Amino acid sequence: MFQRWFKRHRTNGIANGQNRDGSAHLIDMRQIVKTYQSAAGTFTSLRSVDLQVNRGEFVAIIGKSGSGKSTLINMLTGIDRPTTGEVLVGDTAVHRLSEGHMAEWRGKNLGIIFQFFQLLPTLSIVENVMLPMDFCNMYAPRERRERAMQLLALVEMAEQANKLPSAVSGGQQQRVAIARALANDPPILVADEPTGNLDSKTSDEIMELLTELNEKIGITVIMVTHEPDMAAYARTIVHFRDGLIESVEKNEHRTKVPS
Repeated sequence: MFQRWFKRHRTNGIANGQNRDGSAHLIDMRQIVKTYQSAAGTFTSLRSVDLQVNRGEFVAIIGKSGSGKSTLINMLTGIDRPTTGEVLVGDTAVHRLSEGHMAEWRGKNLGIIFQFFQLLPTLSIVENVMLPMDFCNMYAPRERRERAMQLLALVEMAEQANKLPSAVSGGQQQRVAIARALANDPPILVADEPTGNLDSKTSDEIMELLTELNEKIGITVIMVTHEPDMAAYARTIVHFRDGLIESVEKNEHRTKVPS
């Protein structure tokens, strides 16, 4: 089932090889500075940050609250823009996109998983998973429900498809959120504290699912967390502190998904 429902990242969802801006990386964030103005003065959240991620990597960005890690993710997703610096994803200079093009690009190329799920409460679970396909006009209308049901089966939520989000547990809602993030077969999954609102057992289940998607499908995963146990699932761990990358650790002992 994995191979049938995930194809675009293996072809040309985001271009392979050398990109127009001269980067061979899937994600290349160059000299990112982000400052905010307030009544108290200027606050610098990111200080000339460089981060490169190759296709198929699983990267955890870990740091304390206020270290700048979520701000960096907002630069990648286009939710916010750098004060200076470049954000390159494949052939796209994300920092140069207009607001209209940003929403379309994000919907087709990034699957975003939030700490608090962000499911629409008045839509059924299957309708929540179909929503990105409807928004981006991906897949034929008659195919969307079938694809949504297959994705829900992948995350073991197909039997709950017609329920409202409020009728299932937090861990189950996060599984639905992962299915929704996969709806348009994105090359990149971005997870911002995906286990921050879950108990430890459910957190491990969610992390095992993300690891399986990374290992079996090759989807690139970028995850923000403040929990070392969750970061340990990643192949690369980026330690963030005071708006800077403090160190980058290659994790050779990550949890493996049984074949």
